[in-house]
Amino acid sequence: MLFCHSQPESYHQQHSASYIREALAPFLKNEEARLMAESAAPSGPFQYILCAATSPAVKQQEESLTYLNQGQSYEIRMLNRKRAEYADTSRKYVKSIVRVVFHERRLQYMEQQQLEGWKWNRPGDRILDIDIPLSVGILEPCSHPLHLNTVEFLWDPVKNASAFIQVNCISTEFTPRKHGGEKGVPFRIQVDTFTTNDSGEYMEHVHSSSCQVKVFKPKGADRKLKTDREKTDKKSPQDREKYQLSHDTTVLKECSPWPDAPGMMILNGGSSSSSSNNPSPHLVPSSSPQDTQQWLHRHRFSPFSRLFSSFSGGDLLRMSREDLIQICGPADGIRLFNSMKGRYIQPRLTIYVCQQQDRIPSPIKPVGGDGTFSSFSAVYQALYLDELTLSDLSEKIAVLYSISPQQITHIYQQHPNGIHILVSDEVVQSFREETSFILSSIRDESTDSYHVVLK
Repeated sequence: MLFCHSQPESYHQQHSASYIREALAPFLKNEEARLMAESAAPSGPFQYILCAATSPAVKQQEESLTYLNQGQSYEIRMLNRKRAEYADTSRKYVKSIVRVVFHERRLQYMEQQQLEGWKWNRPGDRILDIDIPLSVGILEPCSHPLHLNTVEFLWDPVKNASAFIQVNCISTEFTPRKHGGEKGVPFRIQVDTFTTNDSGEYMEHVHSSSCQVKVFKPKGADRKLKTDREKTDKKSPQDREKYQLSHDTTVLKECSPWPDAPGMMILNGGSSSSSSNNPSPHLVPSSSPQDTQQWLHRHRFSPFSRLFSSFSGGDLLRMSREDLIQICGPADGIRLFNSMKGRYIQPRLTIYVCQQQDRIPSPIKPVGGDGTFSSFSAVYQALYLDELTLSDLSEKIAVLYSISPQQITHIYQQHPNGIHILVSDEVVQSFREETSFILSSIRDESTDSYHVVLK
């Protein structure tokens, strides 16, 4: 998927509400010191906590990393810091969307292709599932059949909630060599939360958080975590200070919302312009980001819409052929470049035709600067054949007569000695490039059909 997702922003825990400490007490063992240390700055209204231990083999300046087992249910606790804002009945529920996406920018460029490949190798499976029997306080859980890496549900922010998720893919399924769990690619688990707008739709974004994870085969995460701890314990006290402490749970860090979430076109681009209602068929420098997104979808570049979600027409047109190949790959990059620059396929055959009624006398007009004159007695039009077939020729001629191709029953070519040759695919293939013809037509009023003659 071609969206260059920003890394999480600095996250800080506001430690002013005692109910959070009470809710976390049963399962957070060594979190109190960390939460106290992160209480200096305010943060968003919600907090999401993944009940899985972080790795101790991560350096202090790096983002935390959490190991998960394939198919195992993990709890995500959703806590509300500002309950008073959601006390009224009109905003009783909020909607959260949970996603498993790629962490590496390289794979974000090719997300759609990677997911399609995984779907082909694992027909009928989902990347992300929600364990409904274990989940608490969620309503209307939904797993869209086309979005294998996404689940969504409603929950009451006054009561908090817990959703248990299962990640069914492993990190090594997206590497060239499928062996070696430690070499697998990292994922991101992201939660986006929305509240209702004036129309009652869950379109108003209120909070987003994510964390970095790696997924191993069953029990592989436990072994990897044990190995990391053993390696860290063998280091000297000075070296251990360079690494983060391992925590029994993972606090998701605040991040920007995922671009294809509900209402993000409005959030990212402001109110839609009038040009969005009547989009231009061509990409021009003045195209807005909304127009650019529509142009990408119309020309079958939907897999890259996330990456170019904030690009205007001018931004996209300034990209070189090499830039697009690097981002989209050789095949799609070249196709996108040619589509933007209006490089259309050259026709296989070009012929010039003149309708017989157009052969009328015209005034004599001067030509060139030598004072010579010429009389234009005919007006020719170019027919561009993409296929050397009779049907393609019939379609192009029908446009000239403003009739349907089915009304042309036969096309004849008049030979110089006067005979009429029935035009077939083979005859069309024998036409020379830029040959000129004079068209005459005979209408059969009883059947409303036409016979066309090429002279």
